[in-house]
Amino acid sequence: MGLRLNPHRFYLRVWFYILPALVFPMVFYLRFDDGAYWAWTESEVRFYIVVFAFACVVWAVAAERNRLCQIEDLFREYSGVYKCLAACFVTYVALTCLLFFYREQSVSRMTLAVSAALLYSSAVLSRVAFRFLLGRRFRPERRLRVLIVGADQHAATIAKRLRNIPLASCEIVAHVSLAKQKVVVEDVPTYTMEEVRKGLPVRIDDVIIALPPERLPELSEIVRHLGTIAAPIRTVLDLGDVAVIRERWFQFGDLQMLDVAASPVESPYYFVAKRAFDISFSLLIVLLTSPLMLLIALLVKLSSEGPVFFKQQRVGLNGKRFWMYKFRTMRIADRAESDVRWTTAEDKRRSRLGAFLRKTSLDELPQFFNVLKGDMSVVGPRPERPYFVNQFLQEISHYNARHRLKVGITGWAQVHGWRGDTSIQKRFEFDLYYLQNWSLWLDLRIMWMTIWSGLFHRNAY
Repeated sequence: MGLRLNPHRFYLRVWFYILPALVFPMVFYLRFDDGAYWAWTESEVRFYIVVFAFACVVWAVAAERNRLCQIEDLFREYSGVYKCLAACFVTYVALTCLLFFYREQSVSRMTLAVSAALLYSSAVLSRVAFRFLLGRRFRPERRLRVLIVGADQHAATIAKRLRNIPLASCEIVAHVSLAKQKVVVEDVPTYTMEEVRKGLPVRIDDVIIALPPERLPELSEIVRHLGTIAAPIRTVLDLGDVAVIRERWFQFGDLQMLDVAASPVESPYYFVAKRAFDISFSLLIVLLTSPLMLLIALLVKLSSEGPVFFKQQRVGLNGKRFWMYKFRTMRIADRAESDVRWTTAEDKRRSRLGAFLRKTSLDELPQFFNVLKGDMSVVGPRPERPYFVNQFLQEISHYNARHRLKVGITGWAQVHGWRGDTSIQKRFEFDLYYLQNWSLWLDLRIMWMTIWSGLFHRNAY
């Protein structure tokens, strides 16, 4: 999820937008608890719908204007009582003006007063609740592990400010010293760029580049050297009071940051739309193919000795490893061998049933359970084994960029023929295209291409 907190920002905004939709019906129910609303005429229903819709729109604008939907403000204050009061004031002044000029129907002052009080108290309590939930989300044992690029006094100051940001607990796991830089940090390990290229022995959730203004021209070169790291990369820019509005700029506490290696994973659209599609589509596939999967499981068990499922470690989002599941298609062998060896067209390790399952891609059906767990997506770069990832990192520049979004069961490279024992460079180029051009429509296009050309593929063995 990282420092951007985009999913939580999305939830906060949606919640505040729909708050009047929860409050107003409750007020009208309390006001007409004798069932009088069932006797409303068509004009009365139309009137209340207009009033309700108008209030919702004005409230949304007022909430945005008073920054009730800005999750960063939760880091600075507890309840936002004055901001909630200001938003309610604007909403009900506008609502009163509408009712003043619209005389065909009337709303009692008691109804307005109760709805205002309820909306205000709900807004305040919502901010308190979100602050509490974020506090639990970022409790110390779930803190973000941050690598800071820079080890001088400027970087030490940035590290201190990151640690002091409320709610989002940050653990500085290491610093990276730059050329001609005086190292002043002593509380955590410090690595060189050469050591970073070879791989760090620590898990990292985010990378923060902390450059003093005079070294900003080195930014592109530093990002190039960080190509072996799969985590999101940001840079802290101290611009004082300058207001910047750009998609890649965001505020984290009192620090202004810029994404220099952005990922669609951190956009609300990707987080909500793609995950909702993954869950619904995977559940549908599991339900429809459950008889087939049971039959395959039985045949695998009867055709050769060993377990029904084969699990293997793969590298996923942000370089994190997970266990990927498939139907077993090969005879039992040493795991160390399967982790470092490609499957070839005439591979003698395959069983007769396994050759058919691999050719038809039916062996990959259990991966839909990986999707439901959240380790994979239906569409994305194919997950690779750690051994080969480490190998490709030395051969292909920025190879880890493909791990800045979820790996998938099928992908842009696979539907274009780059699967199995084919060019890794071409496969990476197609994965990079997918990273830079992701959309839900592209996912649907890939799935369509998978159905018509990807299931029975000459490189599926």
